[in-house]
Amino acid sequence: MNFRSIVSSGPARRWPAWHAAATILLAALPFTSGARAAEPIKIGLVTALSGQSARAGEALTRGATIAIEEINAKGGVLGRPLELVRRDDESNPAKGLIAARELIQREKVAVLVGGLDTPVELAIVPFVNNVKVPFVVPWAAGTNITRNGAPSNYVFRVSAMDDEVDKAIVQFSRKTYNAKKPGLILVNNPWGESNEHGLKAALKAAGIEPAGVEKFEGNDVDVVSQLSRLKQAGADTLYLVGNVGPSSQVVKSLDRMGWAPPIVSHWGPAGGRFTELAGPSAENVIFVQTYSFFGNLSPVGKRVMSALQAKYSDIKGPADVTPAVGVANAYDSILVIARAIEKAGGTEPTAVRDGFYAIDRVDGLIKTYEKPFAQDKHDALTAGDYIWARFEDNHIMPFARN
Repeated sequence: MNFRSIVSSGPARRWPAWHAAATILLAALPFTSGARAAEPIKIGLVTALSGQSARAGEALTRGATIAIEEINAKGGVLGRPLELVRRDDESNPAKGLIAARELIQREKVAVLVGGLDTPVELAIVPFVNNVKVPFVVPWAAGTNITRNGAPSNYVFRVSAMDDEVDKAIVQFSRKTYNAKKPGLILVNNPWGESNEHGLKAALKAAGIEPAGVEKFEGNDVDVVSQLSRLKQAGADTLYLVGNVGPSSQVVKSLDRMGWAPPIVSHWGPAGGRFTELAGPSAENVIFVQTYSFFGNLSPVGKRVMSALQAKYSDIKGPADVTPAVGVANAYDSILVIARAIEKAGGTEPTAVRDGFYAIDRVDGLIKTYEKPFAQDKHDALTAGDYIWARFEDNHIMPFARN
């Protein structure tokens, strides 16, 4: 029934003007209240949905979707459903910034969620801090994404962070491979720079001198010259930092050289078609992760695994949740965002930002978050939350030394 039919029903010509006006007002009240109650809270997602890292974007989408459906089934947040609005950044910083602007200024998202690539996130950080809209990063690990020096910082992360990953890489390589002279092979972009700083600091703290530091471009198809210099310098282990495409070229270059040193990597290879691009030697790369669906799952893990299997026909078991880190980090990010909005009592951006600081507890997939954020702490995960993994066929499996 619309307002016109309400007003028109009956002998309208006998109603005083004030009666018609009152009828319109009274009829409008419940409709207006209901519309406001049902208006969704939009969460924006900017990530790679195409290209070599598209699998990462799909994993983030799935994790966020499962969390949102779970929250909405319980009545939403503050009586309003959550809605995910996605944009493809194509792993391109300029396109990522355009997508972020569109989601915030046109779609009016309450919170923005990022993706895989540190350079893309770094392009977005100054913008979100300027417009004062919370930005949650569920994957990109560049240290200065959250430690960005802004006097009013709106960027939070539920993911690994380079400085902590770099310490873990050094510790793992020493324990597992007795690494004494590692060579660093790093992509030549802001993510590589972040890890160069972190790895050098971690090695210095461990009293280890690296064999050398070599860089490669994201579009290089041959890295033999850089790797040869590291080999000649006596590198006994390689520390690798690069996303799917560049990392696969490092592996194929090693194959051409006939050199097979242990490779301990950041999690870039997990973000897409690594086994397809790198070939059989992809399984030689051991990389960091934050979660695995293998083993004894927590109640949250069991619930999420069941939801994934019910919603996505390609997921038959834990090995099919690839990469699990994207699913888990995105799932937990949405739970954290929902709790921050609850603490804020609404979607006013500054109140939501402060809501992150007010979070007391969230029972997540990776862990139970106890007061995960503070004014001087915008990273919810620590090195104690990391695990190690490798590819077996096309599946990411927990690493176990033979």
